[in-house]
Amino acid sequence: MDNLHLYHVLENVLRMEERFCTADGQLIKNSIVEAALSLQPSLIKLLLKNDELSSWFFSDVDGIKVFDKIKFQRFVMNKSFLADSYTAYKNKIGLTDEDGRFLSESREVVLSWPYKDCVLEGGQTKEDVKRDEIFWSETLAPDEINRLTEPKAFTGFKRYDKDGEHSVEHLLDTDNLIIRGNNLLALYSLRKKFANSIKLIYIDPPYNTGNDSFGYNDRFNHSTWLTFIKNRLNVAKELLTKDGTLCISIDHNEIGYCLAVVDEIFDKDNLKNIITVKRGSVTGAKVINPGVVNLSDYVLIYSRNTETWKPNRVLKSKARDDRYNQFITNYDEPFEMWKICPLADAFANFYHLPKDKLKRQLGADYDALLDDFVINNAQCVIQFATLDDNNISQAARNLKRISREQPEKIFRLEREGKSPYFVLNGKLILFAKDRLIEVDGRKTFSEPISDIWDDVLPNDLHNEGGVIFKKGKKQEKLLHRIIQLTTDENDWVLDYHLGSGTTAAVALKSNRRFIGIEQLDYGENDSIQRMKNVIGRVVNGQLEYDTRGISVDTNWQGGGSFVYCELAKANDEFVDKIQAATTTETLKSIWTQMKETGYLNYKINIATIDANATDFDALSIDNQKRFLIECLDKNLLYVPFSDIDSEEYAISDEDKRLTKEFYKKN
Repeated sequence: MDNLHLYHVLENVLRMEERFCTADGQLIKNSIVEAALSLQPSLIKLLLKNDELSSWFFSDVDGIKVFDKIKFQRFVMNKSFLADSYTAYKNKIGLTDEDGRFLSESREVVLSWPYKDCVLEGGQTKEDVKRDEIFWSETLAPDEINRLTEPKAFTGFKRYDKDGEHSVEHLLDTDNLIIRGNNLLALYSLRKKFANSIKLIYIDPPYNTGNDSFGYNDRFNHSTWLTFIKNRLNVAKELLTKDGTLCISIDHNEIGYCLAVVDEIFDKDNLKNIITVKRGSVTGAKVINPGVVNLSDYVLIYSRNTETWKPNRVLKSKARDDRYNQFITNYDEPFEMWKICPLADAFANFYHLPKDKLKRQLGADYDALLDDFVINNAQCVIQFATLDDNNISQAARNLKRISREQPEKIFRLEREGKSPYFVLNGKLILFAKDRLIEVDGRKTFSEPISDIWDDVLPNDLHNEGGVIFKKGKKQEKLLHRIIQLTTDENDWVLDYHLGSGTTAAVALKSNRRFIGIEQLDYGENDSIQRMKNVIGRVVNGQLEYDTRGISVDTNWQGGGSFVYCELAKANDEFVDKIQAATTTETLKSIWTQMKETGYLNYKINIATIDANATDFDALSIDNQKRFLIECLDKNLLYVPFSDIDSEEYAISDEDKRLTKEFYKKN
């Protein structure tokens, strides 16, 4: 049977199903294939109604029709079925695989996302910035990968501290780093130096809302998104210490898919928590439409190794604990002489009022004033707790028995490396001061954190760090909690979706070392500017620094430093030029330069492309850009470290020296 005829028949039949068509009537290949692979009854019935399609895609087994879904998939995904002008042009010049299948059907590596691997456009989740740039995702089949993941050369080294920007004399093993460039390739470069060294990897990847760069008009965008995530996690895992942690911020759009792919890489047993993070209130535009208002994001927490993972105990603020209802009136005297009365009596005595009149006298301020009284006298405020014989030492059990025999006397039991026990009538005395933490500069009662975080709301988020991302950055309180939970001082923290720099800012304020990777330059709202604000600058002899976010909680006083560098560009220079072009004539000029100096895809036949220049002119400028980017050899977007001394890349002697110092090679 003639394939061209069958293409026409199949196209007409598929158009009978509305869900296979876009709003403007175009068939969606991926949606059709997904229906076939999942054996959806509606598609099977549709195909069986047509005799030609039934005989071609079904086999007869003892009178039963058996659908060959693989044959159908290959037929639909063939380059000649529903070929648009761009596909037809690529077919004509031979820039496709031999059997007509898309690379995305095989095992692939997501390779290039110009300017940034995860920029969201339009109705973004991460940003509310309208963009003019064109973004293309490309894939590279395994047999095409040769130099892609080699360590890369660096350029543009700068050191930033409170005195401003400086040249870098030497790189230190303790230097904080911000790297500009493709995060997949930067991760492979870091592996050479930082394997098994990073205590925490935190990422806030694109959320795949359906309006972003992963969009394929249907659910097949999950495949691209998952490949994107998986490629990077494969190498990121190698950077983690044996007791390290991976944390991923995600929303409802991809949490199920994300769990599946991370379980495969890190093993499901290493999933420690799924944290629900409240990100707003039921107010404003969110309440206009009927149904459940979505206020939750999630943080997935994975250990590299369950046996060695030891998170820290982290406390959160809570309301005053009413169980602390007793008061030591003479705390400054020896403990044997302590006198204890009800908290309410001590509070009334403080205001020199009868207890039964105090509440009426203080009115609406009563609770707030009582809270202040407890906080300010926390060393005197106590409660009594039962000593569990199964969880205390023999000495404590003996003391418990003796104290019951002398119920009016307070006993003290020293404990090695711990606070002493105070016991009265067999009961343990617990002090309110031991339950207090400081939040936003004020002491408050505390409790251990749970898997619901409703106290890290993004209040005043758009101003944090002195950079403005309306919806494009995580709040410092959220990152602070994650860093407190999973790291200790001087540990390394890595974020390879750095964005506005929240992770780096919080790490520095928390006395951790950080590495950030970012491809897009956000100008005055970039992570570089934010970190300059955090470090501060000397003005009239005084250091002025960022005082927002967690600065009060961490007693941040400014200071510190970091080193900035970039992946040295090779073919990515052409990507930049192509993206910036606004006319076909400019793109043709770039093509001439590419032929002379660029490294082209091995499939490219220059003579054939030039012979079909008229067809190239007929493409839209977006497709012209897309085509020229596909012509580049993606293995050479950036300069390999092994070629750093090659004259054709023109790497400066200073950048050569510092790159070799980074990799510790003379």
